Amino acid sequence: MGLLNIFGTEGEQNGSSSLEQGLAKTKENLFMRISRAVAGKSKVDDEVLDNLEESLISADVGVETTLKIIERIQNRVAKEKYLNTAELNSILKDEILSLLAQNSIPNSQTSSKPDQKPFVIMVVGVNGVGKTTTIGKLAYMFKNQGKSVLLGAADTFRAAAVEQLTIWANRVDVPIVKQQMGADPAAVAFDTLSSAKANNVDVVIIDTAGRLHNKVNLMNELSKIRRVMQKVIPDAPHEVLLVLDGSTGQNAFAQAREFTAATEVNAIALTKLDGTAKGGVVLGISDQFKIPVKYIGLGEKMTDLQMFDRVAFVESLFKVE
Repeated sequence: MGLLNIFGTEGEQNGSSSLEQGLAKTKENLFMRISRAVAGKSKVDDEVLDNLEESLISADVGVETTLKIIERIQNRVAKEKYLNTAELNSILKDEILSLLAQNSIPNSQTSSKPDQKPFVIMVVGVNGVGKTTTIGKLAYMFKNQGKSVLLGAADTFRAAAVEQLTIWANRVDVPIVKQQMGADPAAVAFDTLSSAKANNVDVVIIDTAGRLHNKVNLMNELSKIRRVMQKVIPDAPHEVLLVLDGSTGQNAFAQAREFTAATEVNAIALTKLDGTAKGGVVLGISDQFKIPVKYIGLGEKMTDLQMFDRVAFVESLFKVE
């Protein structure tokens, strides 16, 4: 099936329609560009590869990751001598899957059923990326798995942050530990973990301030929260989840750079992919920072936060009629 047929969709299969719908804009954007890149060409030559490179960069895959993909395709072209443009679909799909596989969550974690108790997640990210919403959806996800959840409102820099998290706690019907605006974030984290330990809670989710006005201050604050949590639970946090807005494209790369420098991020949630054509950022973020994308946000409903499945993601992008 040629590239021009890439836009076809099939009926619902295995409950994947939400993923396909959420990636529709990215799929159209990326493959319209690629289709133009090979228009009028019968084989993959230097010109096709140059056009493909431009297409991937324009789709927010990122320069470094794009060059890596192009180099891999060049190697295949050199080995197989003659590749026609109709095969580029399959080759590109294979290379993208291969890249994502290098930075994926181990199989033991894909069920999102942590073994530690309490399992402590510290959530970081700038204001406006959907951090509070993601925490609410995570709480809903864990609660539906039969786990007890406790939220900690350690973003005490903004009164609205505590209020928003409280609204989500009420909506999901899970308890929340909070203090007044301006309170020490580390103290809130300490109280949250102490309560979780005393009440045998399964999962703790700690919100943190989302400002990037000063990298040193950010690093110091996150480091302090971590140190104080470890007084209660020595190996906390078990997960530092960076929330990024997928619709911001290259700005998401800049945010990832700041937060990975400030703290030990080991998982990423990419939100708002349903409203953007910049879903290529999933590939670049995962590849450049060597941190697995664990969750993707595909809508406003509480059920619209999904565990990231690299195979389902790529299959949805490349699905043909």
